[in-house]
Amino acid sequence: MYQQETIKPYNNGDKATQVEQMFDNIAPTYDALNHRLSWDIDRSWRKKAIKQLAPYRPQAILDIATGTGDFAILAADMLKPARLVGADISEGMMEIGRKKVEQRGLQQIISFEKEDCLHLSYADRTFDAVTAAFGIRNFSNLDQGLREMCRVLKDGGHLSVAELTSPVSFPMKQLFHIYSHTVLPVYGRLISKDTAAYSYLTQTIEAFPQGEQMVEILKNAGFREASFKRLTFGICTIYFATK
Repeated sequence: MYQQETIKPYNNGDKATQVEQMFDNIAPTYDALNHRLSWDIDRSWRKKAIKQLAPYRPQAILDIATGTGDFAILAADMLKPARLVGADISEGMMEIGRKKVEQRGLQQIISFEKEDCLHLSYADRTFDAVTAAFGIRNFSNLDQGLREMCRVLKDGGHLSVAELTSPVSFPMKQLFHIYSHTVLPVYGRLISKDTAAYSYLTQTIEAFPQGEQMVEILKNAGFREASFKRLTFGICTIYFATK
């Protein structure tokens, strides 16, 4: 079992409650900050993660930690599923996502539901694919969250995850450390007005397991196959797993 370090954005309450509060707080500025802080490269990372699923043509998709729905909307555009559910603990984030979906006329395909990602309400073997972009590192229990994602997948179904990671090679490792500890938290604090949120997000990137370690965690959670690919010098890693 993966021994997870407990990192919280604030001082009071359990991690899930604090994460919900944090994302509600930063929801209005979240999209703009994400794109600016990644120089818009996050859009290409999402596309690569979704392309992993294209050969399998999933018709029922669950997007975990869906946030404001960018990944869900892109998946709907690229994969053309019959049904896509975006699940998250933050109503503030999902409300923005609902407005985006309405503007795109995708209400018949995409819905948003408040869910505890460690205790999903869906029945076993409900979805053809499960996706997650830049969210699972906020789980208070990664093993439990991944087991739930595996549980709701149909046999033979696929998981595609994009997650921020720490580069491992010189000089990008050192440059990213400087950027993530100076520019990211300061700029995030100025724009979002949340003094803790972007410092917390930096800490979660550094603490999150990656590469081969994450592949083993996925297999221990019930996936029979798992692989990974580093993107943009290791700032992002995409994972692909099969139940």
